[in-house]
Amino acid sequence: MRILYGVNGEGMGHATRSEVVIGALLKEHDVRVMASGAAFKYLEPRLGHVSEIFGPSFAMDHGEIRRWATVRHTMSAATRELPGSVKRWMGVVDEWRPEVVVTDFEPLAGIYARTSYVPLVCVDNIHMIDRCRHDDEITAGAVEDYRIARAVTRAMVPTAGDYVITTFFKPPLARGRTVLVPPIVRPDIVAAQPVRGDHLLVYSSGSDELIEALRDCGVPSRVYGMRDGEEVGTTDGSIEYRARSVDGFLEDLVSARGVITGGGFSLLSEAVYLGKPVLSVPLGGQFEQLMNARYLQREGFGMCAPAINPGTLAAFLDELDSYHDRLEAYVQDGNEEAIATISERVTAAGADSRRDRARARREARRRPR
Repeated sequence: MRILYGVNGEGMGHATRSEVVIGALLKEHDVRVMASGAAFKYLEPRLGHVSEIFGPSFAMDHGEIRRWATVRHTMSAATRELPGSVKRWMGVVDEWRPEVVVTDFEPLAGIYARTSYVPLVCVDNIHMIDRCRHDDEITAGAVEDYRIARAVTRAMVPTAGDYVITTFFKPPLARGRTVLVPPIVRPDIVAAQPVRGDHLLVYSSGSDELIEALRDCGVPSRVYGMRDGEEVGTTDGSIEYRARSVDGFLEDLVSARGVITGGGFSLLSEAVYLGKPVLSVPLGGQFEQLMNARYLQREGFGMCAPAINPGTLAAFLDELDSYHDRLEAYVQDGNEEAIATISERVTAAGADSRRDRARARREARRRPR
């Protein structure tokens, strides 16, 4: 079967997840990939048959997403880049004629599927926002951000026949033809043998408040994310500022006592898989991160906090044993369940008639009774 696979380029989670899924699909199918931004740079040397396309990006200011600046930036870039980008890959795709389109939150793949009457399967974590119900405890204080995020999510992939959502938490479904599967983690994570060490793994740009809290607690802390600042490669008491390193970061994650990070789904999922409690500080203005962090706390896998100070960090450390106990009850058999479900949905979609595909899209829009 010929499969076109679209990958969103904002952040690396889409790319690393898609690499695993595409690798599995390639064992039985002919798969070609379209990706933007960081995803293209990551996937192209690994997979081949990757076409670079236009993709949106976020405008940031002191750790918060600037909504309207993001819209202006994206629209301006789209005016310059989108026509040429679309023309290039449309020519390639039309000649190849895919039988199924899969998208990891990549909108142009969805547009191609809709205009060409090709079945579309959506595989990502972000559609959790739209396709599940979230109670007031999850949306509290962020209702406007939630509504905006839900509207954007719906607009990105509005007409898929199947939605496969990767997740470590399971709220009730809000729409049909939606299935929840465990997160897809990197093969190195699956192969790892976690141990409970003494240090905290910190993935952060290193605010003064966070660094002061780490100094006060005295727990060995390995800090990543300082980019190329002067602190990289130095120590400050119990704090080590580590340089960027995929292998080093993985080793420190596998042996960590706990993790301090934002609300990004990929690292939270890897931490949960490895049984590592997380103190999560979601990015301001990013409802998806807030949602992930609040569900993490609800599951008993860690704490969600708007910022880190000595009191917050002390409370997290005091509850580490409790978090570890809850994490021990979490069960996930590698990527087997997720890959099997995605493969099944893709194969079934490829066998559907046009009438079947239209019915699937209608059912995907319906709310469960």
